[in-house]
This record gives sequence, structure tokens and C-alpha cells, in this order.
Amino acid sequence: MGLFARGGTTPVLMSSAMGIASLLIASFVDPVMHLVTLTGVLCLMLSAFLANFFRDPDRPIPKDDGVLVSPADGHVMFVVRERSIGRRPSKMETGSGECENDPLTGDWYPEPSPVPLSFETEQRWEKVVAGQESNEDVWRVAVFMSPLDVHVNRVPEAGTIIKMEHRTGKGKRRGPFLPAFKKESEYNERVRTQFKSAGGEMLEITQISGALARTIIPWKGEGDVLRRGERYGMIRVGSRVDLRVPAAIYEPVVIGANAENPSHPKGQFVSAGASILFCSINSAEEE
Repeated sequence: MGLFARGGTTPVLMSSAMGIASLLIASFVDPVMHLVTLTGVLCLMLSAFLANFFRDPDRPIPKDDGVLVSPADGHVMFVVRERSIGRRPSKMETGSGECENDPLTGDWYPEPSPVPLSFETEQRWEKVVAGQESNEDVWRVAVFMSPLDVHVNRVPEAGTIIKMEHRTGKGKRRGPFLPAFKKESEYNERVRTQFKSAGGEMLEITQISGALARTIIPWKGEGDVLRRGERYGMIRVGSRVDLRVPAAIYEPVVIGANAENPSHPKGQFVSAGASILFCSINSAEEE
């Protein structure tokens, strides 16, 4: 992979060339009341912003067994244990009259999937109360990507993409676009990826657009086999990525902002492909 993410080289080079050309014209021809000079400076500033945004550095990918790496750069918003309480309805269930309707997120059938941890469809989740944990629970880690972070997303483990789906808010061709640092932004325009690891575990990765970031660009598709830490897409400007994993198999090893840890008031900073978010329970017990 080059210095910039896919699609980034052309805009960076074009804005740089326009800036340099404008400054040369201002110096050797006519600055036109310094308007040409100002244009050149603005173009170079734009080039610097685009270079920072599209940067795509190589990362050292952990080779440890039983770990899942971060799919995104940024601060960990929260780490929470959840349980499914509903799912998207089938066509037959939609007409049954049993569905619950939310004006923003649409219809939900008030029963979880027969195998919730298969992530076969989008599900409705609620936080698990302490003392009521079960083997059907998941851990969710949400990573907030600021406009200054690397925006290339990577897969947390070697495996295969089983399903990818694009969703928006009910009745909207695009959106909604709530600020990504808010928990409610989980129902923003998003791309949900169902991923099966090489070990057979099912994972769910959701790329979520923010108030500024409104373009999610997958680079891979259903059926693609990927290595741990391999690039699979990006979100432009600022946004978030959520990773859900079976709580019976994995445990989190990062600190979210919801923990109110004074050492990480904004949540622990993680790097896509390089930082470990989860370790398998068996691996942790062996250590």
C-alpha cells in the first residue's frame, strides 16, 4: 500500500500542484493584488489537510493467538456488555402486527435471533445488568475517530466476510447524521459487516457515519478472505466503528471513556490493526 489510502493520491497531488503553480505565477508574473498568492496558500493548506486525512501508514500487526485487533484509530468511547432483545423482522413478521416501530430506526421484532451470536441480521441490544450475564451476551467496543485520526479501517482477525449491508434511518435516503461521539449515533447511516474468523467465531463490525463524515467506502465484499489487520474500507472525515464479539469467548482489554478512568478521560487511544481490543478467555486463563 502506498503513502495514501485508495483514492487519496490524486486530490493531494492536484491541490499541491495548483498551490505551487499559483505561487509561481504570483512571483514571476502578477500577484493580482495578492489574490493569486492567497489562492496558492489556500491550495497548499488544502493539500496538507488532504494528505493528513488520506494518510495510510503501515502497522505492525500482532501475531498473538486468540486476540482481536482494533478496526479503527481513535479513542474508545465505551466498552459494554449487551444482550439482544429484538431483531429486524422478516416479511412475514412485518405483517404480523407484533412489530415495534421506532420513528427513527424503523421496525423491530421483539424477539432476538434464534442464534443471536450469528449476527445474521441487525439486532436490538440492551446493556446487561450486573449479575445477569449469560453465554448469549456480546461485548461491544465503540471507537470514535476524530477528523485528525487515520480513517482506514482494518479487520480484527483473519477470516471471511459473510455479509455486508448498508442501512439508513427510517424513511431517509441518507442519514441520520448525529455527532459520532454520541451513543445514539449507532443508528446513523452505517455499513454492518458480518465476519467469520478463521477459528469459526462470528464477529460484527459496524462502520458508522458522523455529523461530518457522510461517506463509508468498503473496499472488500462478501466472500472475501482477509488477513488479520488487512484494510477493508474507510470512512471520510470523522466517525466511529463498533465491534461486537461473543462474550463467552472474548474479554475486552481496553478502557472506555464510560469507565471514567482518570488515566483515560477520553477513553484509551487505539490504532487500527496494531492495538489489541480483545483476548480470548482461554488465552487469558493460560497466562
